Amino acid sequence: MKNQKKLEEILLSLKKCDYLSREQLQRMHRLGKDRNAQRILSNMEEFISYFHENRRKIYYLNAAGREMVQAVKKRKKTVQVNHYLMRNDLYIHKGRPSSWKNEVKISINKVALIADAVYISNKIHKFIEIDYKQSMVKNVQKIKKYKDLSTVNPHFSLIWVTTTPYRKNRLEQLCQGLRGKVYLWEDLK
Repeated sequence: MKNQKKLEEILLSLKKCDYLSREQLQRMHRLGKDRNAQRILSNMEEFISYFHENRRKIYYLNAAGREMVQAVKKRKKTVQVNHYLMRNDLYIHKGRPSSWKNEVKISINKVALIADAVYISNKIHKFIEIDYKQSMVKNVQKIKKYKDLSTVNPHFSLIWVTTTPYRKNRLEQLCQGLRGKVYLWEDLK
């Protein structure tokens, strides 16, 4: 029965996060060393599929797994997987907040945008943006929308995850006047 509970917990994590690396699953579910984690995940092949990205296995729900946890979204191999993995590393780093929601549309007055994720901590909305090889022009446009949003409702925090120190510094400069933080992806792993 203990194995069934672990199976369901892992499947529910994949439902929430879409894609997870073995390392992320190890951290989330205490799967032990690499060899033990690989054995557990291999025994779940009836419910999960994987593909390789940068010599890492990336797991997602297959049809049987989706059925078991009533997941609607069908996932398959994607070139945008690092976007998901970055967001998931932040989710794990922040302690897997229960209020966490992915891809949330925010619309207040005439300001509308889609945050990569949102959660609430200490009654403050935390808006998450992931910058994996996105053009800085698009980041500037998104930050402008958040600044417009802050004139209507200043009680939120903006969290970015990015890939290089240069991009981190640039995002910090662009976000001046907003509450928030910029993380490097490598610092979340």
